Amino acid sequence: MSELVLYRKYRPQSFADFVGQEHIVKTITNALAMGRVAHAYLFCGPRGVGKTTIARILAKAANCENRKNPPHPFPHQVQDRLFAKGGSSFEPCNKCLACQEINQGKSLDIIEIDAASHTGVDDIRELRDGIRFSPTRLRYKVFIIDEVHQLSKAAFNALLKTLEEPPEYAIFILATTEIHKVPETIISRCQKFDFHRLSMEKIIERLAKIVKSEGVKIEKPALEMVAMNAEGGMRDAESLLGQIMALQDKNITLGEVKEILGTPDIAAAIEMINFFIAKDAKGAVMFINKLQDDGYDLAQFAKTLINYLRKLMILKIDSDLAKLVAPEMAEEYIKIILEQGQKISFEDLNKLMRLLISAENEIKNAALPQLPLELVIVEITNN
Repeated sequence: MSELVLYRKYRPQSFADFVGQEHIVKTITNALAMGRVAHAYLFCGPRGVGKTTIARILAKAANCENRKNPPHPFPHQVQDRLFAKGGSSFEPCNKCLACQEINQGKSLDIIEIDAASHTGVDDIRELRDGIRFSPTRLRYKVFIIDEVHQLSKAAFNALLKTLEEPPEYAIFILATTEIHKVPETIISRCQKFDFHRLSMEKIIERLAKIVKSEGVKIEKPALEMVAMNAEGGMRDAESLLGQIMALQDKNITLGEVKEILGTPDIAAAIEMINFFIAKDAKGAVMFINKLQDDGYDLAQFAKTLINYLRKLMILKIDSDLAKLVAPEMAEEYIKIILEQGQKISFEDLNKLMRLLISAENEIKNAALPQLPLELVIVEITNN
C-alpha cells in the first residue's frame, strides 16, 4: 500500500473524525450551527496539521443538503429547497449529492488553487472572473487557495479587491505555512486561525486506529518512533506509516521501523548527549561510526540532536515550558531531558548547538559524512 493511498483512504470526512485543533473545530462548528459562515478564512500553521482537510470539511458542511436549517435565512432564499429539517447543525452528512460530489472532487463549485504554481496576477484575475458567476449547483462557491503566501504582490492586490466586496455566495479559505509573508491587508479581511503541531499522544492514537483497520500489528515503541519523526504533523505521520506498511508485514517491529526510516530514535539522541556531558570522546566517536555503518542518515541525526537540544535548553530555562516545546513527547523523555539539563551549562549548550548546526550543513557535502560530527565531538569533549 502506498502512502498516498493510505493518506487519502483515512482523510477525515467530518469534524468528528478530525484529530487535534480542537480550538479551531469548536469555533467553526459553532459558527456553522448559528448560520454565521464567514466570507473569508485564513488558516496558518506548519505543514501537515490539517489546514486543507478542515478547509474541505468546512466547504462540505456549508453546502450539505441534510444539515439542519441555520437560524439566519440564506440570502438566495433557497434554504428550504436545499436543506432538510433533520441532521446535524454543523456536520456534513457525507450522503447527500453535494457531499458526495465534494468527496469525489467532482464539484465545479469547489475550486482549489495551489498558489505555488499560480503566483501571477492573471491567475487571480481569472479567479475574480469566475466569482461573478453564481454556483452551478451548491449553495456556496468555495475557493481554497493553498500556500497563499507565494502569490506575487500584484496578485495579492487583485485578491484584496475581491475580498473587500465578495459576492454573498462566495467563501474564501486561504492556507499558509508562512503567515509573515501574507500582507496585513489580506489578514485583516479574514477570520484567522492558528493551527498547532499535534501532540505525540494524538498522533499515536490516530495511527493506532489506522493500523487496526488495516489488520496490521505494530509495536508501541515503533508507533512512538513514527510519531516522533513526524514532528507534530499528522500527514507526515500517515505518510511514514504508509511507507512502513509497504513491507506487507503483519507484525512490524521497532527494528524494522528504524531500518526503514533511516534515522535513530530519541534514545540515540539521549545517549549521544550523555557522551557529550561525560566528555567521552571515544564513546561518542564509536557511536557515530556505528550509526554510519548501520546506514543511518547522519545529517538527519544532527537535525534530531539540534531539535532535542533546543527542547533541553527551553526546559532548562523553565520546566513549565514543556507544553510549549515538547507537546509530542512522553513524560519519561521530558524527565530525562530535565535531568540532563542539570548537568550541562547554558554556555556549553549554546556552543554545542551552534557546532551541530554547522555540522548538519557540512555533512551533505563531506567526503566522510561522520567527519563533521567527529570534529564537534573533539571540540566539545576537549574543553
